[in-house]
Amino acid sequence: MKMTKCLLASGLILLPLALFGQGLDQSLLLKPATDAWPTYHGDYSGRHYSTLNQINASNVKNLSLAWIWRGSFTSFGAIVGGEGPDAPAGGGGGFGGGGFFGPSIKAIPLMVNGVLYLSTPDHAFAVDARTGRDIWHYFWKSQGGIHIGNRGVGMYGNWLLFETPDNYVVSLDATTGKERWHKKIADVKQEYFSTPAPVIIRNHAIIGMGGDSLDVPGWLESRDPETGEIQWKWYTTPRKGEPGFETWPDEYAAAHGGGMPWQPPTYDPELNLLYVPTGNPNPVMAGQSRNGDNLWTASIVALNPDTGKMVWYFQCSPHDTHDWDATQVPVLFDGTINGQRRKLLAQASRNGFFFVLDRTNGKNILSKPFIESANWFKGIDAKGQPIRDPEKDPKVEGVLVSPASGGATNWPAPSFNPDTGLFYVGTSQSYSMFYLTDTDPHPQGYGAAERGAGSVGSFLRAIDYKTGNIVWKHPTSGGAVGLLSTAGKLLFGSDGAGNFIAYDPMTGKPLWHAGLHSNPSNAPQTYMLDGRQYAVVGAGDSLYAFALQH
Repeated sequence: MKMTKCLLASGLILLPLALFGQGLDQSLLLKPATDAWPTYHGDYSGRHYSTLNQINASNVKNLSLAWIWRGSFTSFGAIVGGEGPDAPAGGGGGFGGGGFFGPSIKAIPLMVNGVLYLSTPDHAFAVDARTGRDIWHYFWKSQGGIHIGNRGVGMYGNWLLFETPDNYVVSLDATTGKERWHKKIADVKQEYFSTPAPVIIRNHAIIGMGGDSLDVPGWLESRDPETGEIQWKWYTTPRKGEPGFETWPDEYAAAHGGGMPWQPPTYDPELNLLYVPTGNPNPVMAGQSRNGDNLWTASIVALNPDTGKMVWYFQCSPHDTHDWDATQVPVLFDGTINGQRRKLLAQASRNGFFFVLDRTNGKNILSKPFIESANWFKGIDAKGQPIRDPEKDPKVEGVLVSPASGGATNWPAPSFNPDTGLFYVGTSQSYSMFYLTDTDPHPQGYGAAERGAGSVGSFLRAIDYKTGNIVWKHPTSGGAVGLLSTAGKLLFGSDGAGNFIAYDPMTGKPLWHAGLHSNPSNAPQTYMLDGRQYAVVGAGDSLYAFALQH
């Protein structure tokens, strides 16, 4: 491995690395995020809720821009470059070897000890959380892969881990950005690509991947964050002789059934359970070669993080034929059901259903559509799973289905506010015509074509977790790309029209907004630093930090 380190000569701001040398105290991962944002969801629960209240409903009108960071190779700072094995000389990261790094920021930055850590495909950055100035920038020279986005980094002590589009997990020194090691996850030639943020649980780095262009196996794995060596691997579809195999017609269909876990999971430290949302089955949209429910695809699965053994599952879309991954965030909270306190898990799923489960055992408590247009199901079975209508499977002549494959919601983070008891999610009521294009008894890859057929509106919705009822909805131009609620009686989100907005979480009334140069592209996060609360959001190639005026 050839390593290079370059200092940009023009206007370089030299920051004392000693200020940024402290690693992550792992105990912060077990607490609500306040003066740190130490993991993708802020904490393990996936609630995207902060107990900070310096910025609140009474003073949010005074929120102003503190700094802007723009991610480009021409920004000031230290660049640390790494080369992927067999990378072509001078190769770039899929979007060219210099200049603007390509896709919008989907990563939710970590904030630890005054430093923000974030990633985009093939890139990792450290940024001063007070000023937005670069500290270092790491560039991975890619062998290819789909550069659709990257959801962020995981942190273990003073080491960072992130995944690359060509399926490597890379470990960096958080102080300098220097590469420690890299390990191959999957073969890019099989059209796997890796986007999740690693989740660190004690001495386990939980690693997932994506890829459904080919009918390939999917899995989740745990690696030693010190060495990168595999500790266990859990396949998202069963092997012959294992439970769940009976939901596939044969060994080949099960082994090549997909179900990629491309969203960071959530975790309950008391139960020691990892909640993994899985992707759609393969072949995509064509189900004639995989009759059955197709476990464990389009499901929420609870694993023991020390062994990778499955404890329970709940399938959100049995025998999916519309590309409805169930990879939306499984949100963990304790709530009251029929007068009893319960450990709950809630998901607003891509198929248009809001599910509430007992997270100790996976038993269904509530299943209810959260959009009005969903038309693909006939009812709900005894397990709380939707009963699909086979007449809505893709057909040669076409069939009208809602939601479209993009879903009633998708990967952006929802939020649960324990103060209001409401679950917030950006939604879309879209329709598509689905045409079966691969009529072979054994189709491959994508077996259907989809043509958009319109929409009846996008809304930010607040859902009562006890009933599944919509408490309020606010129209938007395109859902709400990632949400954050706080103890300051605020809900931060966006409207699809380039605005970063603070809403009243009880009514959905906008209280403040800032127009950005492009649409917000990740979920906001917030932290307290030097007695000042910041709210940070990504939009396009930039991070925007807002704080109250001094």
